[in-house]
Amino acid sequence: MTLTRRTLAVALLAAAAVPAAHAEIAIDVVGGSEVSFEGLVQTDAYWYDNDIFDLDADPADGADADYGLRRAELVLKGKGPGNVEWVVGYDAGADKFLDANVKYKFGGNKNNYMVIGQFKQPNSMEELSSTKNNDFITKAYITSTYGTGRRLGASYNYGSDDWQLTASYFGRELTRNLNHGSGFGLRGGWAPMNDSGRIFYIGASYVDRDVDDDTIRLRTRPAADLSQRLIDTNIRNADRLSTLGLESFFVTGPFKLQAEYMTTTVDRYETGYVDQPGDDYTSSGYYVSGLWNLTGESWSNKAGTPGTASPEEPGSGMWQLGLRYDAIDLNDGVVQPGTLDSLTVGVNYYWRSNFKLMLDYTMVKGERNGVDDDPNVIGARAQFFW
Repeated sequence: MTLTRRTLAVALLAAAAVPAAHAEIAIDVVGGSEVSFEGLVQTDAYWYDNDIFDLDADPADGADADYGLRRAELVLKGKGPGNVEWVVGYDAGADKFLDANVKYKFGGNKNNYMVIGQFKQPNSMEELSSTKNNDFITKAYITSTYGTGRRLGASYNYGSDDWQLTASYFGRELTRNLNHGSGFGLRGGWAPMNDSGRIFYIGASYVDRDVDDDTIRLRTRPAADLSQRLIDTNIRNADRLSTLGLESFFVTGPFKLQAEYMTTTVDRYETGYVDQPGDDYTSSGYYVSGLWNLTGESWSNKAGTPGTASPEEPGSGMWQLGLRYDAIDLNDGVVQPGTLDSLTVGVNYYWRSNFKLMLDYTMVKGERNGVDDDPNVIGARAQFFW
């Protein structure tokens, strides 16, 4: 822990020494590679209006609130030599590796490339979007529950500015004792409308992987990354897991509408024991969100993910208003851990190129092991990035 804090302190001091207009620190050209340093620090606070279950991560403190460091990401990037790019990232808050890979762009084409190393797998549009530009403090239930995230492997991407296809094969996560289970992923999308300030994108993804140790755990927090999980289940006798996703977003000027649907199936094997059923398990969820840039900025399309603009007037900043409906149902047959539905209202403020403040209010309607549980959550985040 001491090493982590010192590393983070050095990174913050280095970033603070750079003028705020710059979003990254150029270090040097090493071996023909232009090396730069980026970082992201997020601190969160959540206040709970509990119903039945106490969401506080430490119920004994009687605070009905959680505070803490959410992310402390330190990233080195390199461009070159030639058509090679590389990245090595580490989250000093969670003590785990982020992207750590090498990319080769065939013919220098940004839409035709191969990646080897650890990277985000091609499922979940929200997961693939930049973390520093999340529309809401917490990701949607399906993203945090079904998203495969970063794994070691290889992928190939081919397409244009208007469409893309990605295929990957992956294994375990680079950091020990985290996610594992080898598999493959596919993702494709098309933007029939892809102009400045006017975008319509549709896509789909599919991930299939092994389940190591014959057990998969699916669980969800109620719109609070630091809280206890409100619904939680272990699926035993699990052989493989597959997730199908549908995704879309529409942009017109300062407005963005975004939606995703995911369904996950766990293939299970028969054991012959009554208390260990072998029926396959399926669950699903979706979200629909809307964002409005009050200061007039729009979005871009970055390979099937929405790109957030910087403030047009850095001194006065950029304001956003957001609304999201979010739902997940983990009940299937004899497995009945519960369901969650929520409505989140959020406001975001980007100041210059380095700072962001977020405030969300979420009304949750939950059913936990057959009992209704309807808490409310207020979330706040302060973010510094470079």
